[in-house]
Amino acid sequence: MTILLLGGRGKTTSRLASILSTSAPEVRFLVASRTISSSSPYKQVRFDWLDESTWAQPFDAVASTGNGNSTAVAADDPGFHSSSSPITAVYIVGPPILDMVPPMKKFIDFARGRGARRFVLLSSSALERGGFAMGQVHDYLAGLEEEGVGEGNGIEWAALRPSWFMENFSQGQHLLSIKAENKIYSATGEGRIPFVSAADIARVAFHALTDARPHNTDHLILGAELLSYDELAEILSSVLDRKITHVKLSEAEFAARMESTLGIPQDYAQMLAVLETNVKNGAEDRMNDDVERVTGKSPRRFRDFAEASSECWVKEA
Repeated sequence: MTILLLGGRGKTTSRLASILSTSAPEVRFLVASRTISSSSPYKQVRFDWLDESTWAQPFDAVASTGNGNSTAVAADDPGFHSSSSPITAVYIVGPPILDMVPPMKKFIDFARGRGARRFVLLSSSALERGGFAMGQVHDYLAGLEEEGVGEGNGIEWAALRPSWFMENFSQGQHLLSIKAENKIYSATGEGRIPFVSAADIARVAFHALTDARPHNTDHLILGAELLSYDELAEILSSVLDRKITHVKLSEAEFAARMESTLGIPQDYAQMLAVLETNVKNGAEDRMNDDVERVTGKSPRRFRDFAEASSECWVKEA
């Protein structure tokens, strides 16, 4: 079998590829993204959600001899043959657009037609089955499995619903403001969040993709502790030995900042701002043991993450 990993440049996919290569060397996988990196140690293929002409390329790539043609870059695996290792599982990371559901459903059907049976969706703790955006894709996958139970042709699936990523502070929206201004901007007020590491999300994804028994459920992936942004700022201040301040914004101010500083489209920025307000109102104030139950290991604590990542916030001389 071969596992197709979408979102190849993303926080979870990059870590998932590393886990697969070290913990399951017998499992073949293919990393897909809009651009191919010549420095990647993994076999890659081009994939663009909004360009359907690229959808077949991962499935065609496993049929190639892996000698570095224009579609796929061979890393260290000359034996990617469809007869021995067809794509049977897909890790789904959706496109960063509001109208994501139609192309995602269409690709799932396309992948099923090419032999894929297990799908693991990266969703969000904020999105229940049947809800907005990824919630609809979650519902679609669950429905396909339920419809196929009696017919013997159902799929296997899991929906990963992580809370907010710790890596947003080291790789994402907060990195530059911490480094340049000693500030974190949010519209979450005093709301608390069980921040989770992308490495913990990747470990849950690894099990959902490779466990013999399909999970056929969603996993609410939460971190080890509940923290407000004020508390995060205190931890970062302690680790970095300089004062980090949480700047509290309104929902409108946060959306405007996402547009101006990160270039996020207006409608998507507004959606992110609404999620911030939901946190302010207690939407993420919850805990569980899903990470430990699935992986056998406790999730990472934010202070440990901050200490390991401290060099990324060092001010330039």
